[in-house]
Amino acid sequence: MTAVTRTAREALRGRRPVAAVGREAAAVGRAVRSAWRGPGRERDLVVQSLKAAGAALIAWAVAGVWMDDPMALMAPWVALVLVQATVYSSVRQAGQQFAAICTGALVASAAQAITDDTTGALALSLPVLMLMANWPRFGPQGIYTATTAVFVLASGTAVSASAVGHRVGQAALGAVIGVAVNAFVLPPIHLRDVRENLAALAREAGDVLHSVAAGLREAEWDAQTTTGWTSDSARLQRRVEALESARSWSRESLRLTSGPLRRLHRAPAAVPPEEEDQRWGRVTGNITALTRTLVVAADEHRTPAPPEGPALDLYARLLKLLGDSCHAEAGRLLGEAVEARPEEATEATMEELHRRLQEGLREHAGQGAARTAVLGTLLLQAENLWAEIVPDAQPE
Repeated sequence: MTAVTRTAREALRGRRPVAAVGREAAAVGRAVRSAWRGPGRERDLVVQSLKAAGAALIAWAVAGVWMDDPMALMAPWVALVLVQATVYSSVRQAGQQFAAICTGALVASAAQAITDDTTGALALSLPVLMLMANWPRFGPQGIYTATTAVFVLASGTAVSASAVGHRVGQAALGAVIGVAVNAFVLPPIHLRDVRENLAALAREAGDVLHSVAAGLREAEWDAQTTTGWTSDSARLQRRVEALESARSWSRESLRLTSGPLRRLHRAPAAVPPEEEDQRWGRVTGNITALTRTLVVAADEHRTPAPPEGPALDLYARLLKLLGDSCHAEAGRLLGEAVEARPEEATEATMEELHRRLQEGLREHAGQGAARTAVLGTLLLQAENLWAEIVPDAQPE
């Protein structure tokens, strides 16, 4: 039996790389289909990749073919790496990289002049340049101080002021081409990500509220159930962080991009205001507080006790309606066709549930402080959610 088990394990172990390759191939296929279907992150990546390749080819054509420069490597290299995710980051990193390349070329030339030996010059310059690469002013481009020194010294050309200036000029040419291509050829404008992340946050908030509502309707829910709700609310917080990152990229992508260039890129005319980020951030905080209250109520070693009977069912129905409103908001953000529903009737239902929950709270007050405290806290958190998710329909 042991031999059979060992053989099966070896067979499965042998299939793991094949399965991993299959998963990667499937992911690549999905990305290709998504890029083909329409605008999105995948198509943006394709455009940026082709722009970087095009910038390098243009730089090589200018430096290597038209100018017939035997040291034309610097220009396409710099142009390739400067086609960044935004025009502003291309300009910023162009300045950092140019400063790093100048520093590396000067230090390498000085080391070669001192030692008159390529190996000695590398040994003398690289430790110094690697330390200088950590200078915050260079940012992520600091490593180019050392790599430039390697290129300069490995080329074998004689050290002279004209040679150093020549290399720096090639770097400047590549930087100009890279930044120009990124700025004038379909400039990257990241407005779509804000709307998509905001809609995803609203949709996932509705999913969590639906999950909690379904769990509360069950006959028994325990600490394990509430732990799952806590994990769900933690994922919401990570979605908030992703939204903050997308908003930052959106603001940066609008810098140094003119109106005609934005229209050429067919960027969205507008994105939801930043107040929407704050609103759904508060929704996330209220959902987190709600799940924490349920965790405490489900703990057998804690004094607060969960409400029971009709009050709990009413509360679950209220959360379900709030989750429906979250899903409807997500659909509107994405411009999807939202199923028509009588909003007035829904709001009236929510008002009725809220009124009956308040009556249930008064009834629980006669049964003991523990259950009353939990129900009152849950009702307050539901009111907070209501005020944020359906701001036009405040509970009375």
